Amino acid sequence: MVRIETKTEPMTINFGPHHPSMHGCFRILVTLDGEDVVDCEPVIGYLHRGMEKIAENRTNIMYVPYVSRWDYYGGMFNEAVTVNAVEKLANVTIPKRASYIRVIMLELARIVNHLLWLGPFVGDTGAQTPIFYTLRDREMILDLFEAATGYRMVNNNYFRIGGVAADLPYGWVDKCEDFCNYFAPKIDEYEKLITNNPIFRRRVEGIGVLSREEAINWGISGPMLRASGVKWDLRKVDHYECYDDFDWEVQWDTAGDCFARYVVRVGEMRESLKIIHQALKGLPGGAYENLEAKRLSAGAKSEWNGFDYQFIAKKVAPTFKIPEGENYVRIESGRGELGIYLIGDDRIFPWRWKIRPADFNNLQVLPQLIRGQKVADVFVILGSIDVVMGSVDR
Repeated sequence: MVRIETKTEPMTINFGPHHPSMHGCFRILVTLDGEDVVDCEPVIGYLHRGMEKIAENRTNIMYVPYVSRWDYYGGMFNEAVTVNAVEKLANVTIPKRASYIRVIMLELARIVNHLLWLGPFVGDTGAQTPIFYTLRDREMILDLFEAATGYRMVNNNYFRIGGVAADLPYGWVDKCEDFCNYFAPKIDEYEKLITNNPIFRRRVEGIGVLSREEAINWGISGPMLRASGVKWDLRKVDHYECYDDFDWEVQWDTAGDCFARYVVRVGEMRESLKIIHQALKGLPGGAYENLEAKRLSAGAKSEWNGFDYQFIAKKVAPTFKIPEGENYVRIESGRGELGIYLIGDDRIFPWRWKIRPADFNNLQVLPQLIRGQKVADVFVILGSIDVVMGSVDR
């Protein structure tokens, strides 16, 4: 039988920057041989707004409202590292109550981050339903943010040098506990709906595999690093805030594929709930309405007015000067290591402010992961990396 051999020329296709599956203003020039990806060239910078130079011309209090625009999925992480950088350089001590409040907010932000990742990621594999459930549950956390800070998604403007801007309002602790009790079974529902779905498993298992050695060499961090077999979480490594007070486990996997990244993030939502439960139970002074009652009954000089029961160490003056010296401070955000390199020269503005976003480093490995894959796998792999272009471009 005579067979006709067909030969195709390589074709270059432009994805983005406005493609709905690009997860932001991001562009990839992909070279294809039929359905196979031969090469790819990422193009970034569409959302660059000069965030580092803005920081060098603002006081810390003026700059905190800006930082939610880096990673607009988890604005609390940006605020935390912004004030932590100055606190470490100036040796500012944080009241225990303020530290517990910070941890509660950071873990709620982590759940928001993973919920807002989970829905679109599963949508990239073809299942459009779960995003409605993830947005439904995310709204409840945004309600808690609104009650405590006055704003919902970004620009909470809640973290301050030495603590937080205001104590938790009346009834907030009870509402947060109600959410935790509600949300734990919902994670089981997500897993029941998604994890063992045969179509989902076929789309993500064995796709975009990143080995342990490659992840370390590329400087990958966060769930993407832990999914490649590296049990590394800055909350355990750097012992910042009061994470050592709580009993929780680092979530990790060894497969290094898109499914492993999904498993790690779902596991992290469970661990965040555990941390929030413990923080609410151990919050120094308890709920604000209870703490206020204790202060009124015990008098002005009681222990309840002590340092560790305050929401802020001391209100920072607008003329607060950043001490001379340099420092690198990092925290574990929803995407990985979010760091600030800061140089102070005894002025109210920092001399140098360098942001190290997790997803910028994680995105570097994209061309390696999608070479040799099918076109349909490009968006699944990109989704599993979890990028926010505001954070990548800054």
